[in-house]
Amino acid sequence: MTSAPQASRNAAVPQTLGFLLLDNFTLISLASAIEPLRMANQLAGRELYRWYTLSLDGGPVKASDGLQVTPDASITVPLALDTVIVCGGVGPQRSVQREHVTWLQSQARQSRRLGAVCTGTWALARAGLLDGFEASVHWECLAAMQEAFPKVSLTTRLFSIDRERATSSGGTAPLDMMLTLIARDHGRELAAGISEMFIYDRVRNEQDQQRVPLKHVLGTTQPRLLEIVALMEANLEEPISLDELAEYVNVSRRQLERLFQKNLHCSPSRYYLKLRLTRARQLLKQTPMSIIEVASACGFVSTPHFSKCYREYFGIPPRDERLGSSAVELVPVELGREAAVMLQSASFESVPEAPVSAAMSALDQARGEPTYASVRLRN
Repeated sequence: MTSAPQASRNAAVPQTLGFLLLDNFTLISLASAIEPLRMANQLAGRELYRWYTLSLDGGPVKASDGLQVTPDASITVPLALDTVIVCGGVGPQRSVQREHVTWLQSQARQSRRLGAVCTGTWALARAGLLDGFEASVHWECLAAMQEAFPKVSLTTRLFSIDRERATSSGGTAPLDMMLTLIARDHGRELAAGISEMFIYDRVRNEQDQQRVPLKHVLGTTQPRLLEIVALMEANLEEPISLDELAEYVNVSRRQLERLFQKNLHCSPSRYYLKLRLTRARQLLKQTPMSIIEVASACGFVSTPHFSKCYREYFGIPPRDERLGSSAVELVPVELGREAAVMLQSASFESVPEAPVSAAMSALDQARGEPTYASVRLRN
């Protein structure tokens, strides 16, 4: 996807994306990435984006739920792609092959924007294409990637956009990432229209975090710590004192402090505060509750104290957080190169013929819909 200035200059040229399917990819992540593009075309009434699904040899690829998808082409077909997105799923360590790595490296040399959804981030990291970049991956794969690729700055955020890399965790998180990119390309009105069509109440941003289960971080080696955290999570409105928490699990206050410092690298009071503030952020963004009500629901005895703690932790006051969830203008950033003309391959018998993108077919079928061309683009 291109930057806003490029999009303005090339409004008539659709951007082309290739989705590389790995074995056992997750179908929900693929759909969450492609459907916003389809709806962008429909609401704009013209082809803003076109897309192709790809595999090593063009043969069917089985998703993690057992369904098979027949790609549009193999990676040997010379498509003029602006963006390549790797779609991963179960067992990326086994799914990523040497041919994937070589092809991705060749795409990087051609200045393609590179992205990944779910565990597709593993493929980019293995190809050395995420060294020095911030990247997101499904939390289940996070620890393994941190061990295998120390040069990649992995984060627990739902998605990360860092220069020419856009990576997302799994499930529906790719939808949020694509809506963010579409808004930067063509404006917030189009992204809002897409989310309305998908009955998607709140578009999550780059600051939203995956909820990584503590059991996944600690394993089963710290049952008392897991029990303490469960007690904290169940008592956010009326926080339990640290002495009471220690008594519940039969440890001393000092042992409680040591458990948190050793395993979570913070004090128990700091961790408890983090849980309450995280809950407060969810309520501010997702409910009409007043700031006073949010403060009370998260165990703060006064609104000024709540605002002070919130600002110190998140960097902005609660009032601005609420305004930001509905009124922050997305800042255009550099997102790629100009869309190129399809490579001419007809004169070479050994080169496979380029497929036809499904984008135009989907757009044609949408012409009778009441929302067709209902959004005026800024460019």
